[in-house]
Amino acid sequence: MLATLCVTEVVSWGALYYAFPVALASITADTGWSASATTAAFSGGLVVSALAGIPVGRWLDRAGPRRVMTAGSLLAAPSAAAIGLAPSLAWFVVAWLVAGVAMAAVFYQAGFAALTRWYGPARVRALTTLTLVAGLASTIFAPLTSLLLDHLSWRATYLVLAGVLAVVTVPLHAFALTPAWTPAPERQHRDGVPASVRSIVSSPGFLLLSGALTLTAFGMYAASLTLIPLLTGRGMSASLAATTLGLLGAGQLLGRIGYAPLTAHTTPTARTVTIVVASALSIGLLAAVPGPAVLLVVLAVFAGAVRGTSTLLQATVVADRWGSVRYGTLSGWFAAPITGAAALAPWAGTALAEAVGSYPATFAGLAALVTTAAVLAAFSFRS
Repeated sequence: MLATLCVTEVVSWGALYYAFPVALASITADTGWSASATTAAFSGGLVVSALAGIPVGRWLDRAGPRRVMTAGSLLAAPSAAAIGLAPSLAWFVVAWLVAGVAMAAVFYQAGFAALTRWYGPARVRALTTLTLVAGLASTIFAPLTSLLLDHLSWRATYLVLAGVLAVVTVPLHAFALTPAWTPAPERQHRDGVPASVRSIVSSPGFLLLSGALTLTAFGMYAASLTLIPLLTGRGMSASLAATTLGLLGAGQLLGRIGYAPLTAHTTPTARTVTIVVASALSIGLLAAVPGPAVLLVVLAVFAGAVRGTSTLLQATVVADRWGSVRYGTLSGWFAAPITGAAALAPWAGTALAEAVGSYPATFAGLAALVTTAAVLAAFSFRS
């Protein structure tokens, strides 16, 4: 079951997410569509994924991950094919919006819901394993997509990726996710006190905590995606800056490995505030430290490690605070603004840099934003 989710998350993230930036230049060169319009279609799919995550989470609680993730796979494959076959930009945009619905059913949210319910108190180890393996999606699919593009058109490449999604994820989700799933009761709280989902998601604690992690995700994603121009502006070569960005990904793996020991020695409150503060610190140090290059590389790895722990914090904080019975529904509401912020971060980070005229100033602004998130996180546990 865990092995199945590891495989399907790698393939789903690789084909629906990490293949796009590799194929972007080929798409624009072949079609004449602008890079901004093409990227906007991709970002639109991510925004749809955030919105669709709310009803998908409710469906997960009722029907379980087998039905939800199989349906998502059955939609993901033809939507990827539709992307490759798009005769016009409008078709391309609609295909990505449909793919966004599929993403909501096959990306982390569904996998996290499955493991949280199936593994119970042992969920942190299972979630860590899943995110460690799924973290290899870019490592596998970026070069694989590049290799396909060397021999095929971008359209044929997406048809191949659609075939991989169909052949790998559909049967695995349909035939391997078979453990029993008890539908969540409509009204149940972790301590047995009746509480509706509406009362939880509208509570100050839920709103403050979701807002805090939304601001943190926005700051970390925007910083990650504007890291290369920050580094080249400080004298790094383009190749070294790109390598440093890759090492940020390696840092995420280190952060995920360290999350389980962190949970063993901290309370949910202390853990959340510590990770958000560390996020602000990592961005602030990149804003303030001009060099040398080796120190900037170390700071980038540190930022990656913090971002890696943030992924697992998002996966566990809902169950830690409100229990796992209604995890799918609650996490759908909780993660929607976070996913939306991550989708808008690439455009917003670049726009902010253009507005202030300096990448160090941009990073300083992002650090201040995430510092605000730390305050919200601290108050959320008092509500």
